[in-house]
Amino acid sequence: MRISVTGCGYLGAVHAASMAKLGHDVVGIDVNPRIIDNLTAGRAPFYEPGLPELLSESQATGRLKFSTDMSEVVGCQVHFVCVGTPQRRGENAADLRYVNEAFQSLFDRVGPGEILVGKSTVPVGTASRMAEELALRVPGAVIAWNPEFLREGHAVADTLTPDRFVYGVPAGDAGQLAANTLDEVYAAALESGTRRLVTDYATAELVKSAANSFLATKISFINAMAEVCEAAGADVTELAEAIGMDERIGRKFLNAGLGFGGGCLPKDIRAFMARAGELGADQALTFLREVDAINMRRRSRVVEMAREVCGGSLIGRRITVLGTAFKPDSDDVRDSPALNVAAQLQLLGADVTVTDPQALPNSALRFPELAYEPDMDEALKNAQAVLLLTEWRQYRELDPYALAARVSEKNMVDARNVFDPAKWRAAGWTYRSVGRP
Repeated sequence: MRISVTGCGYLGAVHAASMAKLGHDVVGIDVNPRIIDNLTAGRAPFYEPGLPELLSESQATGRLKFSTDMSEVVGCQVHFVCVGTPQRRGENAADLRYVNEAFQSLFDRVGPGEILVGKSTVPVGTASRMAEELALRVPGAVIAWNPEFLREGHAVADTLTPDRFVYGVPAGDAGQLAANTLDEVYAAALESGTRRLVTDYATAELVKSAANSFLATKISFINAMAEVCEAAGADVTELAEAIGMDERIGRKFLNAGLGFGGGCLPKDIRAFMARAGELGADQALTFLREVDAINMRRRSRVVEMAREVCGGSLIGRRITVLGTAFKPDSDDVRDSPALNVAAQLQLLGADVTVTDPQALPNSALRFPELAYEPDMDEALKNAQAVLLLTEWRQYRELDPYALAARVSEKNMVDARNVFDPAKWRAAGWTYRSVGRP
C-alpha cells in the first residue's frame, strides 16, 4: 500500500521505517528539515536500538523516503498522524496544536476512500471532533484511531511484532472500510497471531491513557511500599517477589526505585486527569494525583540518601551520577528522574559529574551547568559518593571490588535496586538502596 506518516519524531520515524519493512511504499513528512536530513541519511535523530539499521535497509529497497513537502502525501491510501502531544505549559492538559495542524494539512490533500489514522496519545473526544470536520470537508474519507504501545528501547520490535492492535473506527460501512484497510496494513503481524480489537473512537483513545495510568499506579504503589519498608525495616524486593507470585497481580512493574519519567507516563496521566475534569469525571481519577506525588517524592528521597552517605552535607562533596536517561537503552531525558536528581544535588552544593552511554548531549541541553563525562572511568575518579540512577547494563555489571580502586570514598546509593547489598558491603562500601534495610 502507499502510506504517509506525518510527524517523524520518535513514534513516526519508527513507524515509517517499520511500515516500509513490511513492504509498503512510505513517505515520512516532518516540518523540521534537520530531522528529515538525518532520516534521509539513515541517521536516527535519537537513540533507539535497531532503528539506524532498519532505516538503511528500508531506504535501500526504495520503499521509504522522507520529505518536508506535505504535497507528497497526495495519492497515498493511508495517512498516519504521529505528532507529539506535549503537556501544555503551566497546565496538566495535553497540547493538541501539532495534532490539529497535522490533520488540517491532511484535510487539504486527501480524497474520498482514503483513511486518516491517528496514533498520537490524545484526550478522549479528539477523534470524533476530527471526524466531524473531515466529513464536511472530504466526504468519503474516514478517520480511525490506532493507539501506539511502544516501549523506548524496544520500539522496532513493538512495531513489527506488537502484542495487540486496537482500532477505533466509526459505525457502519465507513468503520468496516477503515478496519479492513488497517488489517491490510498490518497483515503480516495479524497472520502471525497478533490480537486485534475493533472498537469505537472514545474507547480506543482511552486505551493508551488507561494503560499508562495503570502502569504508573503499579510503580508508585511499590514505591509507597518501599517507604513503609524503610520505616519497618523490611525488604521491598522480597515483598515484591511475594506479591508478584499472585497471578492477579504479577511481578512486572513492581520494581521499587527512583520512579518513572520520560515523555509518556508523566504527561499522559496528567492529561488524563485534566480531561476527566473537563468531562465532569474528575473524582474518578483523584488517585492519580497521589500516584504522581509518590513518583515525584522518590527524587527528593534519593537526594536525601546521598546527603546521608555524605555525612549529612552535600556541600563540596564530589558525586558521580551513573545515568541520566529516564530508562536504559534510550537517550530520552524528558522528565528524567535521574537528571532531576543530578541537578538537585548540584543546587545543594555538591560537585556533580554525570555520565551516561547515550544521553549526555540531551542532558547538556537541559542542564548545561552540570559537568558531563562520557568516559565512566574518568567520571568515577576521586568520587566521594556514587549514585546509580539509570540501570544501563554496563552499570548493573559493575564490580564493587574493582570500583573501589577508582573512587576516594566508598559510598553507593543504588536508586534502582540492581546490586546485591551483601556483596557491596562485603567490599567495604557504605551501601544504600530503596526500601531495603
